[in-house]
This record gives sequence, C-alpha cells and structure tokens, in this order.
Amino acid sequence: MTESIHNINKRLIGTLRAALYDSDRQLLAGQLGEIFTPDCEVHLARPFEDLDGLGGLLEVAYMPLLESVPDLERRDFILMAGETRGQHWVGCAGHYMGVFEKPWLDIPPTRHLFAMRYHEFFRMQDGRIVEMQALWDIPQVMMAADAWPLAPSLAVEWVVPGPATMDGIIASPYDEAQAAASVKLVGDMLTALKRSTEGVEAMELDRRWHPSFMWYGPAGIGSMRRISGFRYWHQIPFLKAMPDRDALMDKGVMFGDAQYVAFTAWPGMKMTLSGDGWLGIAPLNKKMTMRSLDFWRCEDGLIRENWVLVDLLDTYHQLGVDVFERMRERTVARQPGFEI
Repeated sequence: MTESIHNINKRLIGTLRAALYDSDRQLLAGQLGEIFTPDCEVHLARPFEDLDGLGGLLEVAYMPLLESVPDLERRDFILMAGETRGQHWVGCAGHYMGVFEKPWLDIPPTRHLFAMRYHEFFRMQDGRIVEMQALWDIPQVMMAADAWPLAPSLAVEWVVPGPATMDGIIASPYDEAQAAASVKLVGDMLTALKRSTEGVEAMELDRRWHPSFMWYGPAGIGSMRRISGFRYWHQIPFLKAMPDRDALMDKGVMFGDAQYVAFTAWPGMKMTLSGDGWLGIAPLNKKMTMRSLDFWRCEDGLIRENWVLVDLLDTYHQLGVDVFERMRERTVARQPGFEI
C-alpha cells in the first residue's frame, strides 16, 4: 500500500523536532536548512511578525531565544497533518522548555525552568517547508517571570497539558474518512457558534461538546472545563465586547487527522471592540483582526478538548497598548543597568 503524503510529511518534520529537542546553536542552521526552503514564508507572533525566510527565523527568533535559554528543549504533544485546497500542512503543538538564564525580549530571567506553549503550522511542498505560521505564548513567559503588566486572567493559568488520551503524536496510517468526520464535527460546531446573536440554544454546544470538555486558552485568558466554564470565563466577556466577531473560515486552513482537527489563518477573525468587559479593555469601537491557531480532539462523536492560542500581544498592539513598554516599566528595577 502506498504511504500517505501526510504520514511522509509528519516524518519529515521530525528533522525540525529532533533539532529543537537537542537545541545546538552551532548545528541548528544546518539542521533546519534540511527541511526549510531558504526563502520560505515565516509568520510569527508579535513582536516577530513576518520574517525573511529561514535566515530571519534563525537570526530574529531562535538564536536570541537560545541565548536566553541555552538548554532549550522542544516537546510536541500534537503532531498531525492533512490537506486543504490542494495544500499539504503539518500542525504541531507543545512547549518550549528550559532554564530561563538571560533576558529575552526584555523579559527578566527567572533562572528557573520555563515553559512556553507553541502552535506551529507548516505548509509542505516537495519535502520541504515553504511556509510557517506560528504563535508562541510569550505572555506565558511574562507571567512566569512576574512581569505580566496587564489584566489578570479570568480563568486558571498553568502549564497546559497534552491530550488526555496521550495519542496526539499521530503515526497511524492516514484515514481519510475518519479525518473528514472529525473536520465535519468541528466545522458544524463553528458554524453554530456564529449564531450567538440568536441566543445560547442556537449555538447547540450541548450537541457537539462533551460534558467534561476542556478549553485550553492562551496565557491572559486561561483554561476552563465544561461548557459553563467556557461561557463564564471566555465566551460571555468575548461576545459582549465584540458581538460582530466573524471567523474567516474561508481564508483559513482546516484539516483533520484521526480524531484531531487543526485550524490556522493569518488572521483568522475580524471584529469591532464595541463593548466592555474583555481583558479589561475599554470599548473603543475599533475594528481589528485576531490571529487564533487551534487544535481540537474529538471523542465518540463529541469534542472533548480544544487548544487555543491567540496573539494577544498583537491584539493589544492594534488597540494602541504597547505591552512590552508596560512590562519594562513594571520591571524597571530588574532591567540591566538600573540605578536608583
């Protein structure tokens, strides 16, 4: 039987995974050069933004991170692949971990173990990465360093776990029918969510979400359990503030692999901040977009877990709030060269 291109692509991404599991600054450029094309598109979270190919990714993102966290270790808990509109994608979720020894992005070091969740998507072509869309949960690092300068989360902040079933690294033969069923379940759920203006019943969450559903949000929003937890600590404040929010599904990439579904778009939503109550931000009547990269796990015809990363630093930037400047002011006594 011919091996699926999706299984091949997941195996190829192993080059990147292995290189960043045993991160070596001297070897990393050559290792990543085996899997990335030199002129690949690279889209990262703020403050990195669009980078100039593999060289930009190394120089601007990975090398400074390795300078600050010299024993950086990549730990994936989801690895999946699929196809959208003729494009082949691989999706990864996990944590970068290590000892935070030196300042990074002006975040004061803790000299303790740190964890930073990532959701990373790679478009594959002829055995190489030609595009990368990725969110790194930088606010998580700020919080661990007691440097987060803005509103506290409504829900719980922690190191988000991997799948309860521990089967997120999908190595089984690609099952197209199963992948399609998973995508349909999530797609139907997202379509129903758009009916929020018709009331809670119209969204039909009880039909598609497991009673013990887990929603793992980004640092700054937090994680919650059950539909009630999702509504109280994320959905209600979000919809009150941005009732016209619209997911840009037709511009995004959604694919399935076994019981998992992934979505990425750059950006993935548009909305107007017209109400109060979300992240402590005043209603500015300002239009904005949002980058949100998601993974879902389905179980017995219901959605059991959802990992969500949102580029909150970019959201604040669009609203005129410089989170990094606020952080530097909050931690000025811990910045290099500080004198009274």
